[in-house]
Amino acid sequence: MTDPNAASRPVQAVVLAGGQGSRLRPYTDDRPKPMVEIPGTGTPIIGHQLAWLAEEGVTDVVVSCGHLADVLQKWLDSADLPVNVTTVVETEPLGRGGGLKYAAAHLPHPDKPWFATNGDIWTRFSLREMADFHTERDAVATLALARPRIPWGAVQTDGFGHITDFIEAPPTTYEINAGVYVFSPEFAEMLPERGDHERTTFPHLARELRLAGFPIPQGAYWRAIDTAKDLTEAAKELAALGR
Repeated sequence: MTDPNAASRPVQAVVLAGGQGSRLRPYTDDRPKPMVEIPGTGTPIIGHQLAWLAEEGVTDVVVSCGHLADVLQKWLDSADLPVNVTTVVETEPLGRGGGLKYAAAHLPHPDKPWFATNGDIWTRFSLREMADFHTERDAVATLALARPRIPWGAVQTDGFGHITDFIEAPPTTYEINAGVYVFSPEFAEMLPERGDHERTTFPHLARELRLAGFPIPQGAYWRAIDTAKDLTEAAKELAALGR
């Protein structure tokens, strides 16, 4: 049976892989953040991302490099990748929005929608469902939303100030930008040449009700790899999931 939504789903993506990862030192002393391996997997973060994108129907990826770009490019050239990869390097800092615009200019199908993901995100959920959500809402941009766990234990109290329960690392009540996106073709033209799109383009689209938020389904795996502790926790969680 033919899937009526298949034609509107992106088959191209941008991975933003230029961050310095200063909080992940010493792991990032000799490699960019997306090249840090998740313990026990033998594969860098970006390798997991490219495999996930391929599983979700993506065929072409533009990787935006920056810090220690040659290390990342060398690995991409030597690895057996499941997608076609093009790398771009900013010759001067353009900011997050400018960098995204520069990378998008190298996508093979500028008139088609595209995914984007930050290079330090390790996740698994259905990008096909997210793309359909984006189309159904006639959005220009759709952000994946996550509820990360608070890194501390929490307490519950009653109306008299008595502690009634302890909850270890509960999910936050707020949804956050999970660093995974679906963009319509016209989004690239709205990005600044320099600067941060999250302070310019996103607020503009939000005012027009053209910015959508896709909650990552409950039970799906998501983690931003920012610190050495995140690497350790990711390894434990992946072992528990049997991956």
